[in-house]
Amino acid sequence: QVQLVESGGGFVQSGGSLRLSCAASDSIFNIRVMGWYRQAPGNKRDLVATITGGGSTNYADSVQGRFTISRDNAKKTVYLQRNSLKPEDTAGYYCNSHPEAWSWGQGTQVTVSS
Repeated sequence: QVQLVESGGGFVQSGGSLRLSCAASDSIFNIRVMGWYRQAPGNKRDLVATITGGGSTNYADSVQGRFTISRDNAKKTVYLQRNSLKPEDTAGYYCNSHPEAWSWGQGTQVTVSS
């Protein structure tokens, strides 16, 4: 079973930046499409961004231009650089393959104050 370990969350003021990391113990990580997802309290988990093994990216409209997904296949790690954060970005952030194939990790909580 692949393990997912997210980190990098915390408290930040509106307009600030945070970089999230997710390490995956997957033997074929380098060819997986990986995604970042987020879930705000009371809401369903939504896909935020995806990245292919070759580095092609795609973003939800709500984060386009503010978030950047990247990966380091040698480290089996995917990142999410988030700039110009807004209070509505407050959520638990999770990574998984896309479509999701593994059990969810513990996620990392991000709180953006206004």
